[in-house]
Amino acid sequence: MNKIKFGLISVSDRASENIYADEGIPTLEKLLTNRSSSSINLEIIGTELIPDNIDLIKEKITFLIDKKDADVVITTGGTGPSPKDLTPDATLQIIDKELPGFGEYLRRESIKYSKNAILSRQTAGTKGRALILNLPGSPNSILQLLPSVMDQIIHCVEEIKK
Repeated sequence: MNKIKFGLISVSDRASENIYADEGIPTLEKLLTNRSSSSINLEIIGTELIPDNIDLIKEKITFLIDKKDADVVITTGGTGPSPKDLTPDATLQIIDKELPGFGEYLRRESIKYSKNAILSRQTAGTKGRALILNLPGSPNSILQLLPSVMDQIIHCVEEIKK
């Protein structure tokens, strides 16, 4: 596999209402652009900035997979304990197969930086032949975590595309 297509979703009420600038998608774009190489091309095929709404989260993930043909959808935001944090709940409602190791690993890595990592509900799973991965909304968390699982993301996509 020489190309992996990524869809990116930032889930934030305040950023989607322009109360503050979204930093999730730009951080993801920077990491993915820097990761592309001659052996593997990581292409961003769509981005969405949406409020914390479970039906909208499910709709946008499904759109990126079914209509834009994303191999991977990465969400950022909505993974905490607040009643408004619904990203993992939306993901769990639409996946075919949960991949709990991603969440376990990401929380274990996160705890090195913040004890509040135990509150995070990061999860991952497959929908059809695509991977969905939920990351926290903090740009620092994204920078600390995503590079540590990129090889596993690539391997997972290779496996589910067989």
